[in-house]
Amino acid sequence: MKQRPATIRDVARRAGVSVASVSRALNGHENIREETRGRVMRAIADLQYVPNAAARSLSNAKTGTLGVVLPDLYGEFFSELIRGMDKAASDHGYLLLLSTMHADPALAGQALAVMRGRVDGVIVMAPQLSRETIDALMPAELPGVEVISEASADRPSIGIDNRAGGAMGARHLLNIGRRRLAHIMGHENNFDARQRRDGFVEAVTKAGAAEPLIAIGDFREDSGARAVENWLKRGDSFDGLMAANDMMAIGAMEALRAHGLRIPEDVAVIGFDDIPLARHLGLSTIRVHVAEIGSDAVNRLVAMIKNGQIGPTAHNQPLELVARASTLGGPA
Repeated sequence: MKQRPATIRDVARRAGVSVASVSRALNGHENIREETRGRVMRAIADLQYVPNAAARSLSNAKTGTLGVVLPDLYGEFFSELIRGMDKAASDHGYLLLLSTMHADPALAGQALAVMRGRVDGVIVMAPQLSRETIDALMPAELPGVEVISEASADRPSIGIDNRAGGAMGARHLLNIGRRRLAHIMGHENNFDARQRRDGFVEAVTKAGAAEPLIAIGDFREDSGARAVENWLKRGDSFDGLMAANDMMAIGAMEALRAHGLRIPEDVAVIGFDDIPLARHLGLSTIRVHVAEIGSDAVNRLVAMIKNGQIGPTAHNQPLELVARASTLGGPA
């Protein structure tokens, strides 16, 4: 006999909470303790619970919608990524359902649980989550593609060679004669940030240059400025700086200029991503074809939906060094 689907009451019993608490956890209400939310999300995963509104869609009929779960929607990087996804989805006749997780596994689980039955497949970007956490959260019954995360052994993944990109930036600074280098990385628990830092440090070490300064940022502009402020207050000396993304590089440039330092004469600066703003500011950077990553992810997901599951193929989008005024001089 086929086992009946789990209900919201089953989830409440498993988690040891009220039905109302399960509902609050599913709908993202803030008036629920994180410990309770975590128990609810674990119960949902254990029971493979599908919310009732979604369960009505669990037939052979398709929803015509693709789910996308991202760490954030802030900044030009995510705008470009979504732009590429949206164009490809529209070309295939699909709509996008977007959600964010803000580096929180519980929120990621909540977003994916709510999408069950509402979407035909999911795209997940989770560089800040461990491989084990992602595998536990991904709905087994849905086609899924991972973007810019640690490569999966079960699903297609699309990413970039972060280590190579970090090394590319370090070599560019060394090639223009800089020898006292600094690097502003992203969150320590972010896979991309660690890989970019490691590639940068390895290239500097291989070249025999002095050990680089390392600061931890959060991929936002103000954290780039804070890193520079802290170095200058301590009296640290550096003539070349690479940030793990363009927004932190832009913040670093503002702080350097506020202290009367010239770019690139005193400090050459390079970023990572090549967001549209970088081109207008003359920022040298490692170009990531962000919109193409988004469209590639959608194309692969639609192929999975139409043709069935495919193997764990991993594909890295190419990177490109773009040298502009912030390292070479001249007008921005």
